[in-house]
Amino acid sequence: MKKTTVKEAKTEMTDRLYAVLRRPVITEKAMKVSEQGQITFTVPMDATKPEIKKAVEGVFGVKVKAVNTLCVAGKTKIFRGQKGVRSDYKKAIVTLVDGEKLDVTGIK
Repeated sequence: MKKTTVKEAKTEMTDRLYAVLRRPVITEKAMKVSEQGQITFTVPMDATKPEIKKAVEGVFGVKVKAVNTLCVAGKTKIFRGQKGVRSDYKKAIVTLVDGEKLDVTGIK
């Protein structure tokens, strides 16, 4: 049994924070709800709501009011006559506390 040091534990925790938030969702609907203080992220299927909240607060330094999640089923698509299936993924809609602001688009 291997003992982990405090530094290794913090590194693992930081790595998990960044692994939970895969990418922001940049769509027309996501931009519309961002005006009301909600940010949408793609997260791993095994991510939990408390884990997502901790990741957003840790990475961006903002206070989170609520986290809503939904699983999106992958679509079956045909490309050049070949059937394929897109992967399933999970979306997290993070509501920020009033007064907090976060811009993940990079658009000024």
